[in-house]
Amino acid sequence: MNQEQIAVVEECATLSVQGKIGFGDVVARLMKIGLERYHADYARHEIPYYMPDDESFVVSVEHPAERIAHAFSAKGVEAAVRAAQRGEIVYPEFLKQTFAAGCVGYFVQISGRQVIYFGRNGEQHVERFP
Repeated sequence: MNQEQIAVVEECATLSVQGKIGFGDVVARLMKIGLERYHADYARHEIPYYMPDDESFVVSVEHPAERIAHAFSAKGVEAAVRAAQRGEIVYPEFLKQTFAAGCVGYFVQISGRQVIYFGRNGEQHVERFP
């Protein structure tokens, strides 16, 4: 990744965690720089971002202090997604709600236009986006 792409990635991560930018804006900005996918790893507090040539860049992020529940609830994840889509919550609250739903992270497949949320035992909830 070049310095301009890295700056966009870092800005998106920072603004998201601060609740100042929504998912749609993040995806639009990352698409513009040609990013293919990224993976939010809740346990490691980091997000690796990947280009189509598999070049990657990792950003460390601050997460809420809440513990991640052991049981996965696809309905809980979906409820958090819908609340974010309606503008009722921003990313810090989204994190808290998905932690409570037992989500340990997610993959955003920008080129595939989907997000795959997953639990400790491989459980999944898939959300497609336009």
